[in-house]
Amino acid sequence: MCLGIPAKIIKIEHGMGIIDMEGTQKEVSLLLQEDAKVGDYVVVHAGFAIQKIDEEQALASLETLREMASELAEAESE
Repeated sequence: MCLGIPAKIIKIEHGMGIIDMEGTQKEVSLLLQEDAKVGDYVVVHAGFAIQKIDEEQALASLETLREMASELAEAESE
């Protein structure tokens, strides 16, 4: 199973993008998303932006991931 994380592109240079994932910034390849622009949301997997998604979908996915992490943390503390 693969996990792709939604992130916002905040900078682009030489085919590489700097993305923001919940306050953490990382460089990713935009090779698979040639039309990506600063401000776009993308799904990131293994260092590549693999798909563009709209902001509403990205924020909903991030909220689901936050909820899952919170539930897991609660279960581990029991």
